[in-house]
Parts: sequence; structure tokens; C-alpha cells
Amino acid sequence: MRILIKDVTIVTMKEEAPFVGDIMIEGDKIEDIQSEINESADDVIQGKGFVAMPGLINAHQHTPMSLLRGFSDDLILMDWLNKKMLPAEARMTEEDIYWGAKLSMAEMIKTGTTAFADMYIHMNEIALAVEEVGMRASLTRGLVFIEDDGGKRLTEALDLIERWSGKAGGRITTMYGPHSPYTCPPEPLKEVIQLAEARNIPVHIHLAETKEEVIKIREKYNQTPTEYLYHAGLFERAHVLLAHSVHLNRRDVGFLKGMRGGVSHNPVSNLKLGCGIAPITEMLAQGITVGLGTDGAGSATTVDMFEEIKAASWLQKLDYSDPTRILAAFALRMATHEGAKLLNIDDQVGTLEVGKKADVILVDMKKPHLQPIHNIESLLAYSANGADVDTTIVNGRMLMKHRQLLTIDEEELYSQVAARATRIVDGI
Repeated sequence: MRILIKDVTIVTMKEEAPFVGDIMIEGDKIEDIQSEINESADDVIQGKGFVAMPGLINAHQHTPMSLLRGFSDDLILMDWLNKKMLPAEARMTEEDIYWGAKLSMAEMIKTGTTAFADMYIHMNEIALAVEEVGMRASLTRGLVFIEDDGGKRLTEALDLIERWSGKAGGRITTMYGPHSPYTCPPEPLKEVIQLAEARNIPVHIHLAETKEEVIKIREKYNQTPTEYLYHAGLFERAHVLLAHSVHLNRRDVGFLKGMRGGVSHNPVSNLKLGCGIAPITEMLAQGITVGLGTDGAGSATTVDMFEEIKAASWLQKLDYSDPTRILAAFALRMATHEGAKLLNIDDQVGTLEVGKKADVILVDMKKPHLQPIHNIESLLAYSANGADVDTTIVNGRMLMKHRQLLTIDEEELYSQVAARATRIVDGI
């Protein structure tokens, strides 16, 4: 299958200005990018008035939580978690998780996300949904060790890695997922780190999302959560994806310097739950990779990555009273190339380059809020939203064309999730 996109404004997310040209996709890769390509193709897309850019990469998600969207808003974090989220999640069946994941994927495709990192339970159902829908994903079975389950969770994590790594045409990768410092005592945490190092599998873990976590780890181990992970050897022995990392002091940031991987900054969820503002300016100054994620829709409500791009830039400008913090072009880069680094797939995606996988989105600029065009990157970062995405291509396959999903039956999806969501939250 050859797809030719003609006369489109191309934002490669490399060190070059946007330019008008053509993109040829053959199979799952970008075959050519030129000012003009005069070759035949199976599908020719007229790109005038559109921007082609790399698909957005959501570096931290809990896809089935879409079933709990809007169910527990405007609560303090521990009430949100203990009184609403955990009781509702306990009612979810494997089929619920499949449909909840599919709902998140539908929203991600329609808002320009082509790849995501997910941590949850019943990951086999999520992997099946990824395989069917056509997205790219890094999947992680969350591991909580504060109660004895006879090793069941770790067995499921190992099974996920064995069964799904490299599957779905290479679109699925996997990670180990110790949930967080406060749910992983030293011995099981070190066991997971050893497994990650031995198998060269990355680690996805929550870090310092709340002040309460910092207090809890300090009382138990006389360390910050970051120190706790550092002394366990995590940062020197594995590629690591740290979710949140809100409550880090300068010494904590120093522990992350030189790490493989980096931080998924999730500003909308952190704002909505009142968790705080992550010190990403300090992280970037230390050369730490920072990408963007939404967290689950149960907290963020939306998984539109364009909202994260805005929030990430504006929060740092506000926090430092400095409008030069996190420029528009870099905010876009955080949602593309930097996210690809976190998922350890930057050799495949994150920029538009010949030879890379064809994960491409087309943004319709023919909108009042995207005119006139003085600076395309500023408009994409500060004015665009997910509804402006016209076409989403992953691995050379169109998942959405002209706002129509091609791999998901939306009518069936909405019917399924409405009935399931009602049952899950009834009486809670």
C-alpha cells in the first residue's frame, strides 16, 4: 500500500523549519519526503491547508479508566481514589477493560495520538484491543506488592512480556510496572529491577505524584521517593519511564541526571487533582528527557494530548513568571520525539524521516482559531485541539480519514461502554 500526501505543510520535529512538500508512505514506513514527488500511489491525499506532523505520543495512560470519566470529579485525591476509583475498578471485568481501552483508543486516534504507554491489569485484553485497532503501544502490568498474592501479579507481568513483546507487527512493546515506591517494598522492587536488567526490558513506575507519598516514604525509609528508587539501583540498571515526578527537590532531580529514559509530565491530571507542578524546567536543565502523558481519563477526563501541550508550556511560564519557558516548538517536541525516547522507540517514530515508521497525523488548519498563520508551531501548540486532527496514520495504515474512524465501530463502542459504565458505578 502506497499513500502519497501532496502539497502539505510538513513539521518534521527535527531541527528544520516547516516547509511545503510531499510525503510518500510505502508499507509501514516513510519512503520519501520531497518538495515534489511525481510517482503513483494507491491513495493520494491532497494536503493543501493541512499540516503533517508526527503522531503524538502519550507517555502515561490507564486506558480502561475511560469508563470512569466524569464519575468522581472535584474531590481531593485520597477521596477520589479510595471512595470512587478503587471500588469502581474492583467491579471491572476483563471485557469491561477491553471496551474501556478501546474507548480511550478511539479518543486518542481522533485527537492525533498514535502511540501510548499503558499500565493496568488484565493487560491481555488491552493488547488484543491494540492489535485490532492498529495503534502503537507500550504495555505494562501494574505491580503492587503491599499485599501477598502468591506472585500472581508478577507472573502476569512476565506472561505479558513473553506473549506480546514485538507482536501486532511490532507495534506492541512491553515494560515492567512496579506501581510506585509506596506500593513496592525494597525486596520485590529489587527483584523487578534485576529482571529488567537481565532481559533489557524498560521499567514504568509512578513517582512522587502527591505530597502524601513523600511523607509516607520519608516516615518509612527516611528517604524521598526518588532517593528510594535511586538506592534500589533503578536509574543505573534500567531504561525507566517515571510518571508524574511532581514532588522532587533539587537533590532528587540530581539523582535522575544521566538516567536512561526520563519523565512523563502529566500536567492536566496533576492540575485537576491539585497535586502540584512538576519541576520540569530543572529536569530539562539537567539533560533529563521529559515527555507528556495524560494519565487516565478517570482523573484527566480527556486524553487529548493537545491539552497537555498547552498546559505543560503555560504552567512553567506561570510558575517562573517567565513567558520564555517551554517554547511552543519544544512543547510539540515533548509530545512527539521526547515521548518516543521515553517509550524507547525513538529509532522508529517521533519525527518525520525517511525510513522511520509511518506514524503521521494531518491537522486541518482551515479553522478560524488557526488563522492567520504567522507561526505554525505556535498555532499547533497554543491554538489547536484534538478535534482539528483530520487523518491519523499508524504504521502506514489509516486509522482515521476525514474524522471517520476506520478500525473501530463507534456506534457499537458507545453502546457497549454506556451499559458497562452504568453497571460499574451503580451505588458507589
